[in-house]
Amino acid sequence: MIVRALFLVLMCFTPIWAVAQNGPLRIEITEGVIEPLPVAIPDLVPEGGATGDWGQRIARVVAEDLTGTGLFREIPSSAFISQVSSFAAPVQYADWKAINAQALVAGAVSVNGNQISVKFRLYDVFSGAELGEGLQLAGTTDAWRRIAHKMADVVYSRITGETGYFDSRVVFVSETGPKDSRRKRLAVMDYDGANIQYLTGSEDIVLAPRFSATGDRVLYTSYETGFPRIYVLDVGSVQRRVLESQQGTMSFAPRFAPNGQTVVYSLTQGANTDIWSMNIGSGQSQRLTSTPAIETAPSFSPDGSQIVFESDRSGTQQLYVMPAGGGEARRISFGEGRYGTPVWSPRGDLIAFTKQSKGRFHIGVMRTDGSEERLLTASFLDEGPTWSPNGRVIMFARETQGAAGRSTLYSVDISGRNLRPVRTPDGGSDPSWGPLQR
Repeated sequence: MIVRALFLVLMCFTPIWAVAQNGPLRIEITEGVIEPLPVAIPDLVPEGGATGDWGQRIARVVAEDLTGTGLFREIPSSAFISQVSSFAAPVQYADWKAINAQALVAGAVSVNGNQISVKFRLYDVFSGAELGEGLQLAGTTDAWRRIAHKMADVVYSRITGETGYFDSRVVFVSETGPKDSRRKRLAVMDYDGANIQYLTGSEDIVLAPRFSATGDRVLYTSYETGFPRIYVLDVGSVQRRVLESQQGTMSFAPRFAPNGQTVVYSLTQGANTDIWSMNIGSGQSQRLTSTPAIETAPSFSPDGSQIVFESDRSGTQQLYVMPAGGGEARRISFGEGRYGTPVWSPRGDLIAFTKQSKGRFHIGVMRTDGSEERLLTASFLDEGPTWSPNGRVIMFARETQGAAGRSTLYSVDISGRNLRPVRTPDGGSDPSWGPLQR
């Protein structure tokens, strides 16, 4: 019953779900906010060489993942009547009902040398039944956070009916120093800001990193030579090479096609900026637009058949969609203000964008035909949206006003709720959310 209730919640934007204590779950569609589902997440039971610290750390990451969505509310352990002291012990459903837990996550952890194993079950407390079968996850102790994220993904998926997004990474530009002398380098991190790895030094200005669909490569723009050039970097080896280097040109705003073999980007020749594509293997390039306008920020549809981009061909910065091989483009943005940095949702149903209107910046979404535009944020400067792997959350950069302004990463649900900062040690901009890790 929990599964059906919360799944219906996710299909709408302004619902409240309700649970009848002595009857079936029901949904009320109102103009209120989503009431988070109460969930109990006891520390995992230590087994086979594990200490209690392991169970506590893993449970905390799972709880942070779930509550961070805004769809779950963790019941504090101080309210527990029952204690999970054995993974094999039967669940005392009455004790969990008494504290109004709708779901219970119970697990155990064992450690052998540098190997860690986790097993867990998810229970629907009010129906008194297990949701799906129990699972076991294993890996090295260094990867314990990934195991916790995978565990949270399973819980999220079984309760919402949607794919999780916690076991994923984000590549971004890490920023340090004053605003007028800012140092920028590429970095990759877990979706929640943990496990940061730096991919480049801070000697050169780098911009707009973009993950491949498989998460093994990153495209970005660098001013290492004094002019913007596109590089492709292997995340595992941190080896890189110049991808586009036509003499007398500037290339920037690259993005992979879903197949990983084609790249679209902007190329400036003289006073003209158009969108080009390139086959990475052969190096063969093709011009996709040919107008006097500035055309940039291309992004493929998930099936690779179309490209959305920004252009000022109408006199102001607007969004257009064209076939992936070039051809006639149709305008899809018609609201007041200027539109930029469009990104196609991995679901294929929405396009996220940056909008500037009446002195404010917004992150918004619209249907692929431009209908149903909704603005999710508003601030002095919000820009650069990127989608979570399941298309439910958008991450972006927000800069504060003033000479000491700092850029910070934020995330927001596509309903416009649950705006949250992403914890990074330094400033951050230009995020690109990668796929679920393998």
